[in-house]
Amino acid sequence: MISELNKSSLKASSTKESIICGFVECRAKTLELFKNMDEATFCLQAHPDFSPVGWHLGHIAYTESLWLLERNAEASCLFPQYRQLYAADGLPKNQRVKLPSLIETRDYLDTVRDKVLYHMEKTDLQQQERLWRFLLQHESQHSETISFVLELIRNQQSNQEKENSWHLAYSALTPNPLNEMIQIPAGEFEMGNNSLDALDNECSAHKVDLETYSIDRYPITCKQYRVFMEAGGYKSNQWWSEAGWKWLQAEKATQPLYWEDNPAWYNHPVWGVSYYEAEAYAKFVGKRLPTEAEWEKAASWDEKSKSRRIYPWGDKQPTPEHCNHNNFHSQTTPVNAYPSGQSAYGLYDTLGNVWEWTASWFDAYQGFEHYPYKGYSQVYFDNEHKVLKGGSWATRPWALRSSFRNWYHPGVRQMFAGFRCAA
Repeated sequence: MISELNKSSLKASSTKESIICGFVECRAKTLELFKNMDEATFCLQAHPDFSPVGWHLGHIAYTESLWLLERNAEASCLFPQYRQLYAADGLPKNQRVKLPSLIETRDYLDTVRDKVLYHMEKTDLQQQERLWRFLLQHESQHSETISFVLELIRNQQSNQEKENSWHLAYSALTPNPLNEMIQIPAGEFEMGNNSLDALDNECSAHKVDLETYSIDRYPITCKQYRVFMEAGGYKSNQWWSEAGWKWLQAEKATQPLYWEDNPAWYNHPVWGVSYYEAEAYAKFVGKRLPTEAEWEKAASWDEKSKSRRIYPWGDKQPTPEHCNHNNFHSQTTPVNAYPSGQSAYGLYDTLGNVWEWTASWFDAYQGFEHYPYKGYSQVYFDNEHKVLKGGSWATRPWALRSSFRNWYHPGVRQMFAGFRCAA
């Protein structure tokens, strides 16, 4: 018989191996984004609010070195010349364009990673597991930011038609219209997450009691949003909040940022929309945006077992059959392409494809404790950031779960965000 001590040791060894494999797999996916990239793109600041993709790549190495080598293993800084450049609070974004070359940055990543893997092999899992999981998600999040900055560059530099073969192959799957709503019965559910994967703002899990409401089975599609555009939605202030109309006048938007008026995209989710655009559309159709709690209950709660699922389909980790994520397609997919990814209530596409705006301001749950540093979440509890849920086609599996919380100013639309409505 295997003793309890040996069982515990085997479990710790298996968990450590899984995390190390995650670090290796995530890095390979990150580096795929830089294949054949030129130095101009590497250093380009595509938008004042976002750093160049090359900065994000260097910041990944800097953060691993800071937390796992310097603060954890008490090692000296391997590349002190990069400290100010890659620290999150080191330089303003517009001063992050003078970067080491891609080759030099790759050397930085490889050198740090070799030391990190050596340290991880020797360290005590029980004391450090949460930090490792945080850093794996940290790279996942910056990898996704790299994806949408590259998409923003493509959107700015090219007006060529996108490849539609994959979209057209799914045309037979998509009924028309996709406007079904699902009624979610009143009752209590568990919101949040207490696992070691959970980021500080997801903690702690708590009970929430909601009244009966209805929510769209699918995200709003391009075809549905086109009706709003054709009806003069961007020209009439009757659909917009005061803040939204003020944003629209300043932004001079006439369509979603990544809009392409092509029938092949009509059953894909609309994306590249701000909170204000989502809010205006919802009012136009006589609905509203869901609260974060409403969204999370519909995506994660199993009414029959009275239990919370990690993912809409259960606790099995995401695969390419469950949802569009991890840059498998590097574009959106039809909103009903993943029946195996439905929630217990029957919602499609709650994870992957596009992030979804909610009506809730980003704030702390009761019992919140910052981790691993105050600036990760706490400084954004300022009543100026709206919560987004669900992940996108570029979200890595390590940062994909129903309890995960993203946040942005309501006027931002550069990330891969869409929405669904509630009533």
